[in-house]
Amino acid sequence: MALNVLLIGVGQCGNRILDEINKQAFGGGRLSKYFGRQKFPSNVKTVAINTSRNDLKELEYTKAKDRLHITHLHGVGANREEGKKVYEKNKDSIFKKLEEDDHYDLCFIISSTGGGTGSSFSPPLAQDLKEKYDFQVHSISVLPFRSEGTIFLQNTAFTLRELSDSGLDSIILVDNEFLRKGKDEDIHSAYSRINQMVAERMLFLLKALDSEMMLVTDLGDFKTVMDSGNMFATIGFCNAGENMRVESAIKKSLSPNGLLFDSNIFNEASRAMVTIQGEKDSLDMDGITRIIDKLSDEIGHVFKGVVVTDSNPRVLSVVSLDSSEELDDVFDKAVEAVEIEKKKKELQEENDEVFSKIDGMEPEY
Repeated sequence: MALNVLLIGVGQCGNRILDEINKQAFGGGRLSKYFGRQKFPSNVKTVAINTSRNDLKELEYTKAKDRLHITHLHGVGANREEGKKVYEKNKDSIFKKLEEDDHYDLCFIISSTGGGTGSSFSPPLAQDLKEKYDFQVHSISVLPFRSEGTIFLQNTAFTLRELSDSGLDSIILVDNEFLRKGKDEDIHSAYSRINQMVAERMLFLLKALDSEMMLVTDLGDFKTVMDSGNMFATIGFCNAGENMRVESAIKKSLSPNGLLFDSNIFNEASRAMVTIQGEKDSLDMDGITRIIDKLSDEIGHVFKGVVVTDSNPRVLSVVSLDSSEELDDVFDKAVEAVEIEKKKKELQEENDEVFSKIDGMEPEY
């Protein structure tokens, strides 16, 4: 029986990743959402939620019935406190939309940690889902470019803390800054490429959790991996060429070139789930077993799955983390950002006091 999966994109970032997932699932044609059939291996419901009508209108591959506009002018302007109030006011309409289908086995909430709607809606939404239902709820949390400013940095720290307190099953990290490093491209191109990377991995993950394999990885294995560590995780991927051995593809999926978040797997990982797909002749089972066993010795338990397809080998690695130097650095920068914003507010208050000097006075001419 196929899994029932709920994918929720919240805010502009989450909406665009969700739209890219739909694009790849439909096959890419602009009119495919009208005439095509989604190629999800599971029964998947997608919902795009936003306070900005314009952001929702930009979606090309997400059907109108799968979009929910929360009326609040034109967004919440990166103000998380405002956003949380808007969520509470509108959560009944949100759950009415989500509950159009009876049952889910698995849910992913996709959003930015730095903006307004996504970062403010996601933690309470995760908490409400966990309190109402017994299915797994995971967050796909996208960290901002560090150059996006102090508000986005401080939002990131508080969003991650609230997500970790919400009761959800894991926080899967995607780091825009890390994924753009060393690339000669503009911001728009970077966003587009990163969205494609996340969508490709998500579709592979759903297939890994819901397919007939020579060696099976399933929803229980995924939960065991995500239950370990400090709640944070990331995903690695490698699409091997004709001349790349599957063992090399596994290693590459776990290297910085394959991961969505900068991690030293051998020092920071807790557990992992590695799924390999490819033509039967390219799948050296002895070689796969050797490298998985070696990984298990290094980082702890590693679940493995093998799917036979008619394509070159591809590898997906889901890794839970015990620790993260990069995340520590993000929080250090967030503390600096809070101090900068605090000083700005104090300076504004001092400026307000300047005007009090002419209280009760009128100009003389």
